[in-house]
Amino acid sequence: MENAVELAKNYTIYFPDLPGFGQSESIAGDCYIPELVEFIDEFAHKLGLESFYLMGHSLGGGVALSYVLKFPHRIKKLVLINSMCLGKEIAFWVRFLSVPAICRSLGSAILALFRGLRWLARRLYSSAEVTSPFSQTSINFGSKMTTLQEQSTVLVNRLSEIMVPTLLVWGGKDPIVPVKQAYAAAQLIGTCQLEVFQDCGHSVHREKIPEFSKLLRGFLG
Repeated sequence: MENAVELAKNYTIYFPDLPGFGQSESIAGDCYIPELVEFIDEFAHKLGLESFYLMGHSLGGGVALSYVLKFPHRIKKLVLINSMCLGKEIAFWVRFLSVPAICRSLGSAILALFRGLRWLARRLYSSAEVTSPFSQTSINFGSKMTTLQEQSTVLVNRLSEIMVPTLLVWGGKDPIVPVKQAYAAAQLIGTCQLEVFQDCGHSVHREKIPEFSKLLRGFLG
């Protein structure tokens, strides 16, 4: 994340891969949001962090939401970027891939494709590395968080419990999680600032790096 380089000038940044995502191995057994919340808490304890700022994007936003609801005393400020778990509506393709049979068949095909690309890249260029944006964990998560009709893991009814200062950052053209969920959530969270980048999609922090970094510095102080 290019923002981390900029933000590291003023803050100590910890940027862990959640279990089963990025370069991190999966945890043994079934893994869902409660397990990821416990992972973040254990990670913070091992670093000796009594309290800290917490930021999450998309699924990570759902994990961050769940964390602050369980451990409100640990979080100084919360930042959610195009977060899941704020409403039932979500892109059709996400709901389509949540169907167990489709998830299993397409998931295996996607993983096999990227394994093939990685093997080919290494044969052609010894130093090349192809990283899959998918993992078995991420595919399994899709089937747990959504149904064919709607996003099933929703925390809207608990947003009024959030007392820490919160920043919601959204793309006005987000094709996955509609921006109207951000406007609704901002009315429910006690101390909340909402910033919408009208010409952005689902990853504001990647699409507007300088603007996002400036916004974040202003919020964190």
